[in-house]
Amino acid sequence: MISLLIVDDHPVVRDGLRGMFGADPRFEVVGEAGDGAEAVSAAERLRPDVILMDLRMPGTDGVAAIKELAKRGVPARVLVLTTYDTDSHVLPAIEAGATGYLLKEAPRAELVRAVEAAAHGQAVLSPAIATRLLGQVRKPAQAPLSQRELEVLELIAQGSTNREAAKRLFISETTVKTHLLHVYAKLGVNDRAAAVAAAFSRGYLAPRD
Repeated sequence: MISLLIVDDHPVVRDGLRGMFGADPRFEVVGEAGDGAEAVSAAERLRPDVILMDLRMPGTDGVAAIKELAKRGVPARVLVLTTYDTDSHVLPAIEAGATGYLLKEAPRAELVRAVEAAAHGQAVLSPAIATRLLGQVRKPAQAPLSQRELEVLELIAQGSTNREAAKRLFISETTVKTHLLHVYAKLGVNDRAAAVAAAFSRGYLAPRD
């Protein structure tokens, strides 16, 4: 059974989600919260498997709550469930550590599958969001690599895994992956080895003595 914490500032939405998942024997709704601060407190107390997190809420919003959960080491997977699909909402949530991002208009079956996948640590994106993100990373970018992207790339060139790079830079593993996606797009490559080779050839990285 997958335990759920539902976070949304609209009681009607919370009631609907509780009714939907509460009627399914695969899930147990262990709590609700109306804003991000309540969500963090409830997650620490209840230790749910998955948190269904709205983004736009009064007080502490969803992105701030996701960051705080990561900071406190709460192991719950966060699945964003919102009406917003713009880049200014999607990327910050994913970079903060969200396991997935779905729109509230998603069919019930898709939402159920997403919660199950999130509970098992699998990344989940609605088709519309996935298309948007792919479009972002495939854009031919002329901008140079940022300082953080260079730091990530240098650690990768030294043989660090994403997890090791995240630990060295004091950021989340998800953020490392996001920086790598940006690097791939800027260098026009598709994998780590090609990114390192391109970085050396273009002078972003210098061979060590």
